[in-house]
Amino acid sequence: MKKSDINSFIQKYALQNAIKYDSTPKASSVMGKMIGAHPELRQSARKVMPLIQAVLDDIDKMSAEERLSKLQQIAPELIEALHEKKVKERKLPALDVDEEVVMRIAPNPNGPPTIGNARGIIVNHEYAKMYNGKFILRFDDTDPKVKKPMLEAYDWHLEDCEWMGAKPDRVVIASDRIDKYYAYAEQLIKMGKAYVCFCSQSEFKRLKDIKEACPHREQGVKTNLEHWGAMLGGKYGEKEAVLRIKTDIKHKDPALRDWVAFRIVKEGHPRVGDKYAVWPMLDFESAIEDHLLGITHIIRGKDLIDSEKRQKFIYEYLGWKYPKTSHWGRIKIHGIGKFSTSEIKKGIQNGIYAQWDDPRLPTVRALRRRGIQAEAIRNFMIKMGVTETDIAISMDTLYAENRKIVDPSANRYFFVHTPAHLTIENAPSTVAKAPLHPNIDRGFREILVDGEVLICQDDAATLTAGDRIRLKELYNIQIMSLKPLKARYTGDDLAKKGAAIIHWAPIDGVEVKVLAPDGVYEGVGEKDVKSELNNVVQFERFGFVRIDSVDDIIRAYFAHK
Repeated sequence: MKKSDINSFIQKYALQNAIKYDSTPKASSVMGKMIGAHPELRQSARKVMPLIQAVLDDIDKMSAEERLSKLQQIAPELIEALHEKKVKERKLPALDVDEEVVMRIAPNPNGPPTIGNARGIIVNHEYAKMYNGKFILRFDDTDPKVKKPMLEAYDWHLEDCEWMGAKPDRVVIASDRIDKYYAYAEQLIKMGKAYVCFCSQSEFKRLKDIKEACPHREQGVKTNLEHWGAMLGGKYGEKEAVLRIKTDIKHKDPALRDWVAFRIVKEGHPRVGDKYAVWPMLDFESAIEDHLLGITHIIRGKDLIDSEKRQKFIYEYLGWKYPKTSHWGRIKIHGIGKFSTSEIKKGIQNGIYAQWDDPRLPTVRALRRRGIQAEAIRNFMIKMGVTETDIAISMDTLYAENRKIVDPSANRYFFVHTPAHLTIENAPSTVAKAPLHPNIDRGFREILVDGEVLICQDDAATLTAGDRIRLKELYNIQIMSLKPLKARYTGDDLAKKGAAIIHWAPIDGVEVKVLAPDGVYEGVGEKDVKSELNNVVQFERFGFVRIDSVDDIIRAYFAHK
């Protein structure tokens, strides 16, 4: 086997391994792979080992983007193989299936989906897809007061589901089906399994805690039907009466003792207005709907196990079979902080956030606007799987998934934030030719430079007089003074080693504003960025951004490093 062939094999395998495990492989691992593929090399192991180590030293100095780009250049088929293998590795655990699988998500449309909601959307859709089943989006919008729905949010959920590759087979809106819930409530009253209670919340809690029935529990069916009719007729005010499901008042778990199924809320609903004043609680509405929609499997947080136990009373009374359930633990994603939909809404109303797609927010709309790809979010969520163990994961994991997807397609450009003006004496007027991609042949950007450029003030602050600098893809300079910032041209030998490399932007570039989770970066970029509207590009030494608008000022949303 030729030395060049050995080097090529080492480089391909080592790069693939480094990308897969996000770390430089051990020399022994590469040697094992070499000998496995070419047993004849076993006798030459001592000669091959230094070759391996030399390649690994180079790979160790590369960034994740550089490793991916290099492998894309020399062996793209290995990236495809790696991707296929990861897809198999990320397959969700099997369900217990003996019928057509019907999965659902049931959001309250009081805001758009967050990255937490995305987990339920993607995993439930993926299971329906695995078993050629159905995926239903049901809006549980029966709280017109505390978690009041937003009309726009219904469409936002549909848009985000479709964007993430999880288009529902059916869409159901609970507020359109209130009469169905009334019918089942009346049926349970007639069965003696539900009653109208007039106790105050504090009084019922006192009785419940000592395992005593409230005075209305044993009133007759006829009386309960009359009171129920009066509730529906608007004769009672809020908190004056509720409909309770009769369970076991002495149950060992207080949360399961005679729970509330309906309450009175006299506040208009954004979809149905004042048509209803008696609204089902989520446990009742969800229990009825899961049966009516033929839901076969439910994945819910382990913190909702009590909801399942409450709902099973209804299923037992009505002779229904409860869906198969599995539970997952809480998910904590480092890097996004603690946000609730109500907190986000309040922040928008108070002017803290621009809108629901503000880059500081963990909404799917914000991630999308930043340039996070749907495939990256799907991979991220499927990788977490379904486990009752609480999970802590970093946004960096999502960014790593996204980087693999956008790196090959993202063109490179110079962007300088908080710019400092640098004058260069004796510099020839020249056109810098900078590649659109470092490892994929996609052509060049041509930038006219005539003795002056802009550099970042952060870079300028590190310079001292006499420093030798290489302006990336341009020429070499030596710093002469700091105030004003001046340098002299020292040649075009870009291969010269020992000089620090800094990026720059042309004097006649375009104004750029980058909105990022940690603030706003204002500066100057190349004019050609205007051609990248809605695309993800990489601002060199800054990070990946999505170009959002290209008017007088280019506005970009920061994705990640």
